Amino acid sequence: MATALNPASLGSERRNFQRVRVTIYGRYMLEDRTEHACRVTDMSPGNVSLIAERSGRPGEKVIAYLDHIGRIEGVITRTHENGFAMTISASDRKRDKLAAQLTWLANKHELDLPEDRRHERVAPRNPYCMLRLPDGSEYRSRIIDLSLSGAAIESDIRPKKGTLVHLGTLRGQVVRHFEDGIAIEFASIQDRQALEAEFSLAQDD
Repeated sequence: MATALNPASLGSERRNFQRVRVTIYGRYMLEDRTEHACRVTDMSPGNVSLIAERSGRPGEKVIAYLDHIGRIEGVITRTHENGFAMTISASDRKRDKLAAQLTWLANKHELDLPEDRRHERVAPRNPYCMLRLPDGSEYRSRIIDLSLSGAAIESDIRPKKGTLVHLGTLRGQVVRHFEDGIAIEFASIQDRQALEAEFSLAQDD
């Protein structure tokens, strides 16, 4: 059943906003103006929970730039082992827009819309690339194939599903393990020109 957010109670306390589980990548800036990568795990028009490289402190102001959502800002309300939760400061109009965006994203995830399966997979001419993990460690890996939305990587390491990684300069997350490696979903849909510049794709016949 499709998920729908009801913004009718937007004037009520933020904790009353309906949260939805989504996976959204982005970056955030703390008060000391340092920037860090993050991944949203659940979100409502009034608050958001993030897996983050650095947690900040309760009461600290945060500005975040999230894929599919854009800029949000607010205050850290609590920290946890892997990140923090924050409020979202926004007008009623902005909250209505957030509700609509989150409804679309929640339904996309819930229905597992196969947009990446429609993207042609290609092989790079130079298949070797560096895979970087959140702790900064890097591993030389071989790209089996690429699409506009992800890649299959032959690798001896097996980061757990959901781990944020960089393949070259592209951000993504591990979504699947297979016998010889892992599958990565990019944080956003790429275009062929960007992939060509990054990985030197094989030419079409």
